[in-house]
Amino acid sequence: MSRTVVVVGGGYGGSALAKALDAEADVVLIDPRDAFVNTAGSLRALTQPDWAGTMFFPYDQWLRRGTVVRERAVSVDPGGVTLASGGRVETDYLVLATGSSYTYPAKPASDSMDDALDDLRRTHKELAGAERVLILGTGPVGLELAGEIKEVWPRKHVTIVDPAERLLAAFPEEMRQELHRQLDDLDIHLRLGTGLTAPPATEPGQAETFTVTTTGGEEITADIWFRAHGVRVNSDYLADGRLTTRTPQGRVPVTETLNVHGYEHVYAIGDITDVPEAKMAGYAMQHAEVVARNIIAQLRGEQPDATYRPLPYPMILLPLGPRGGVGQLPSPDGPVVVPAETVSAYKGADLFTGRFAEQFGAA
Repeated sequence: MSRTVVVVGGGYGGSALAKALDAEADVVLIDPRDAFVNTAGSLRALTQPDWAGTMFFPYDQWLRRGTVVRERAVSVDPGGVTLASGGRVETDYLVLATGSSYTYPAKPASDSMDDALDDLRRTHKELAGAERVLILGTGPVGLELAGEIKEVWPRKHVTIVDPAERLLAAFPEEMRQELHRQLDDLDIHLRLGTGLTAPPATEPGQAETFTVTTTGGEEITADIWFRAHGVRVNSDYLADGRLTTRTPQGRVPVTETLNVHGYEHVYAIGDITDVPEAKMAGYAMQHAEVVARNIIAQLRGEQPDATYRPLPYPMILLPLGPRGGVGQLPSPDGPVVVPAETVSAYKGADLFTGRFAEQFGAA
């Protein structure tokens, strides 16, 4: 029986799936990068560059049997993947796991580990010399960035601007009040319900003093700024429609078994799916578990029956530095708001570094 499984994308979901299937099938992982990137650590890597190397796990060190093709997919069809080089990889099972892109520094801009580390070190120097920092966006990325900056430079003046009227509006008031309390303790200045009349004249991540005006008429002077919004689904290689039709948001419709509609041998996991939930690493890895079980069943001639059902409420672990933060986690009785100590223990202290060191055999 044919046993080739091609996984397009080596992020959280794709890497977990490739690792889970490595002993069961002939896995081919396609990704332009030379390493898995634990992007949960990107913002700490910016503020603490000596820590940055811990977020990269080279692909060639952890697949024992599988093959890594360091290329970009430009098209897929039910039988395989066409690469940017013009090459083609045929497959028996296909998994789309290309995730999403986010503005630097939340996700590295380079496909090369060495180049990404150089970028982080260069931006760190710019940030280190800036006394006033402006962050655009009060989502988890903007808030985490502010917390990491304050952990290293508690006296820097940090302002976050967002047109949203409330922080994390989908979460309980109890959690949101605690978040405001911690931000006040860190002396992080929020400007909610307002945008900018024009973007800063400087490039993000470059130190140069500038002044902007909010739509409410306030002038803010800063020495460096960062964009903390703007997610884009990485699904351009599906634009030709040879495999499926994307949603208006660029996502892939999937069944409860995470099959791409119309195919028993094609799956999609992670941010690229139309599963109605926040796009988070933890969910992508849960998707990978479901698809691994289904493909293993198919390889054994059995009926795949593992399904994925999203939680009816949101989850979050939002660190503010290694010791602070807020969170909401599932429990048998429903969602539970957890204290900063839990956020630190689960995520903030090492940003999952230990977990991935174990997963990729780099411990």
